[in-house]
Amino acid sequence: MTDIRKTTAKKTTKENAEQGFIAPASLGDALQNVLVQLLDLQLVGKQIHWNVVGPNFRDLHQNLDEIVDIARRGSDEIAERMRALHVTPDGLAATVTKYSKLEQPVNTEILTTDAVDMVVKALQSTVGVIREVHDPVDEADPTTADILHQYIADLEQQAWFISAETRRP
Repeated sequence: MTDIRKTTAKKTTKENAEQGFIAPASLGDALQNVLVQLLDLQLVGKQIHWNVVGPNFRDLHQNLDEIVDIARRGSDEIAERMRALHVTPDGLAATVTKYSKLEQPVNTEILTTDAVDMVVKALQSTVGVIREVHDPVDEADPTTADILHQYIADLEQQAWFISAETRRP
């Protein structure tokens, strides 16, 4: 597992009302890594969404919103899970910029076929990070691993949908 976190995120102070499981540092680090990728996937998805042009524009444009919605929902769920485990999530732009593994799209119009390649690569990279941390997360907390399962499935499905745009039988 890649250690990306030497950020401002840290364990929260345990309050009197909180009695649950407290994440070990490795679990917090793994979730922070996933959070960063999901936050950047939203940004990359929207950047491409706003600038895509060409054949099959509308379908791709709309599908990009679906991807952004999944990434937004996932980042919120992961950040809230971190808080439930007494870990402070760090979603600051500087943290995302420093630790994201996603290639950044160009700041110009993007042809739909190029956009397909960029989006599939971003989805696969995000899923790669989630899969990389999955087993250590499962060891530390199977409940949290269950959350990761759904995002792996959702993002892999989107990669299949998007990649079908340019596939030839």
